[in-house]
Amino acid sequence: MKTFLIKHWLKIAGVTVGSLGGYLYYYYVGCLSGTCPITSNPYRMIIYGALIGYLFFDMFSPKKNPKKVIEKTHNGEKGNES
Repeated sequence: MKTFLIKHWLKIAGVTVGSLGGYLYYYYVGCLSGTCPITSNPYRMIIYGALIGYLFFDMFSPKKNPKKVIEKTHNGEKGNES
């Protein structure tokens, strides 16, 4: 569990900050008429904020470079040619 938290701390922080930001947006801006599909419900706005926070903070997480796989050919052979 500790290694999971250390490995993904930036994404967890993004979800937390985004959730808080989503709730604050609902509280201070919101939608008074109730016709706005996202901002009229605090739960939807928290989930939306968490998603945006995750995606935003994920941009700054270090990425591992994928190993390039080089296909080796055997002395110029092209396959099963007769």
